[in-house]
Amino acid sequence: MIASTVPMLGPDWLDPEILINGFIERWGVWALVAICVVVLIETGLLFPILPGDSLLFTVGLFVGTGALQVPLWVACLALFVAAFVGDQIGYGIGRTAGPRIFKRPDSRIFKQQHIDTTHAFFDKYGGRAIVLGRFVPIVRTYIPVAAGIGRMPYSHFIKYNVIGAVLWAVGVTLLGYWLGSYAFVRDNIEVALVLIVAVSVLPMVIEWIKHRRERKTAA
Repeated sequence: MIASTVPMLGPDWLDPEILINGFIERWGVWALVAICVVVLIETGLLFPILPGDSLLFTVGLFVGTGALQVPLWVACLALFVAAFVGDQIGYGIGRTAGPRIFKRPDSRIFKQQHIDTTHAFFDKYGGRAIVLGRFVPIVRTYIPVAAGIGRMPYSHFIKYNVIGAVLWAVGVTLLGYWLGSYAFVRDNIEVALVLIVAVSVLPMVIEWIKHRRERKTAA
């Protein structure tokens, strides 16, 4: 197990290091399958609280250090497929049952505020939102559903889906693999994961600040 110095926020099962180490202890190299299932659930089954960005980063880091003994190209391909299929499922949900799901009351996981944020993001960026939304927690869960509800042409959606899955699933994994070659990152993985989460949340913070300023200006 790689050393860590800063406690992660939230329950242990949301800590990607603990999550992946648990999978490895149970299934060895087949842990990659379980990791892909987590990615698919977050991106396709309306479960937005899973550690997407930090999970991918940790996979890359673990592959680089040998903690997860699978070839890098296999990990990248598997994660790409999981991310791609997840958004396909989300789009299908939006096309078939989206309005009913989006009108249900708030629960511990489902929040109407998340839907409103996603719609605003989609309205602003259009097709690019499928790609950009990959890097924004919560938004990446609901953006394919919003595309399905909005009846985005499937040919357009699948194009953006492929681009987004490559940049997010493969890109973040490669980033973890590359940064994992530095001893400081390996010895301070919790710090690195906190920074990854902070960077991924930054677009939402910026949008929130801009929205508040626009409301004040309008008033």
